[in-house]
Amino acid sequence: MRRTVPLIALLTLAGCATAPRSPTAPYPRPTYPARPLPGALSPATYLAQAASIDLFVVRSSELAQLRSVDPRLRNVANSLRTEHEGLASQLSFAGRRLDLLPAATMLPEQQAMYEELAASSDFDRTYVRQQRAIHGAALSLHSDYARRGGSPTLRPVAANAAAVERRHLELLRGL
Repeated sequence: MRRTVPLIALLTLAGCATAPRSPTAPYPRPTYPARPLPGALSPATYLAQAASIDLFVVRSSELAQLRSVDPRLRNVANSLRTEHEGLASQLSFAGRRLDLLPAATMLPEQQAMYEELAASSDFDRTYVRQQRAIHGAALSLHSDYARRGGSPTLRPVAANAAAVERRHLELLRGL
C-alpha cells in the first residue's frame, strides 16, 4: 500500500503533463466573437427587412406576370420572382440556424407599395419604378449587412443577395 500511493501520485502528475511545444510554433491566438460595428443592424432587423423585400418582389412580380402588357417585362418579372424566391429560401435557412423566422407578411412600407401597384392605372410604369426603388434599397441593405452585420451566419447570405441585387438593377435599367 505504501508503494501504491506514491505510484498513483506519480501517474496523476504524469497525466497533467503537456506535450513539449516546438520553439518555432506560434502560440494559438485567442478568438473573440464577432461584434457588429456601431450602427449595424441586428440580425432580427436585417432578416425582417430582407424577407419583406423578397416577399414584395415575389408578389409584385406575380402580379406583373398577370397584368403587364409588355412580354419583355413579364419575362423580367419571372426572373425577379424566381431569384427572390431563392434568396428568400437562403435567408430562411440561415435565419432558422439563428432561431429567427422571417414573417410571412410584408412590412408596412412594402405592403403600401404593393397596394399602390395593384391599384395603378399605369401598371407597367409603376412596376418598373417600384422595382428600381426596392432593388436599390435592397442593395444598400444587403451590402451594408455583408460589411458590418452582427451575424457571421447572415453576412455571407447578405453578400450573395447584394450580388443578385446588382444584377437585377442592371436588368431593370434596360426597361
